[in-house]
Amino acid sequence: MTGNYDAFLLVSFGGPESHEEVIPFLENVLRGKNVPRERMLEVAEHYYHFDGRSPINDHCRQLIDALQAEFASAGVDLPLYWGNRNWRPLLADTVREMRDAGVKRALALATSAFGSFSGCRQYQEDISRGQAAVANAPVIDKLPPFSNHPGFLEAATARVREALSKLPDADLLFTAHSIPESMARSSPYEAQLREACARVAANLGRTDPVLVFQSRSGPPSQPWLGPDVGDYLRETASTRVIVVPIGFLSDHMEVLYDLDTEAAQIAAERGIEVVRAGTIGTHPAFVRAIRELVTEAIRNGGPVTCRPDCCAPPARPGGNPAGRPAHSPHALS
Repeated sequence: MTGNYDAFLLVSFGGPESHEEVIPFLENVLRGKNVPRERMLEVAEHYYHFDGRSPINDHCRQLIDALQAEFASAGVDLPLYWGNRNWRPLLADTVREMRDAGVKRALALATSAFGSFSGCRQYQEDISRGQAAVANAPVIDKLPPFSNHPGFLEAATARVREALSKLPDADLLFTAHSIPESMARSSPYEAQLREACARVAANLGRTDPVLVFQSRSGPPSQPWLGPDVGDYLRETASTRVIVVPIGFLSDHMEVLYDLDTEAAQIAAERGIEVVRAGTIGTHPAFVRAIRELVTEAIRNGGPVTCRPDCCAPPARPGGNPAGRPAHSPHALS
């Protein structure tokens, strides 16, 4: 089953895989953004804490392996490719590889479940730039965000259930990457997050999910979504908490450092028992969900596309587009 498509493209953020790659990677991420070098070096220390290796590329490799098996079992005969926004393999190189292999039309999925400028529209812009850099590039149709797909929600529920088996009756604290409020106003990001949290909680017979945010960057004067996970843990009366990183598909730096290191330390100082739920990763229900998104798009002759005005760039005061926001390195991926 392939229809008009002859390839699948996984699009992700990218990350360094050695100590030596950290600074070039961060310079690439922050190019053209008004982020002080001191802040970049501060973030670099987060990577050095883990020997300079982000797990995000390994997650993409594992996801591709799982998808190959899932596609084969369902008769989806599409070769799989992988390209990143900010680090090797870069999208333009992957698009060139696809063209050289004779690919004419591909379906692409970005590793971001929720709609926002950084999590949706910017990935479409990345794909378009990759195509523009390659003569006779294939047509690439991007699949929309998938936060309400039953397979995604099933996988998220399973991860929380696993955590609850370790810390029964704990309060559920869902967390996602914060974004500027101006970006949130032009996207369905927060509404999709709240819906997903409510549905996962309901699957577990719970009606009390709390959504907090993490990993904000940018000047303190710029409003971002809150409350921050650290501030919440400093003030909560809860003594047993399951932290659910629903906004992240894999255990990359914003999970390993911001949650497993910083947030865990705050909880320990307050005597709060914490178990961090696993990210969705390659849970079979999620892998199946991606295959279902692909087969549905094939049957329909293409994916559902977002509205033209959806997930616009955040606006500066006065209403002028701000362009790419100064997110921390793994924003929404």
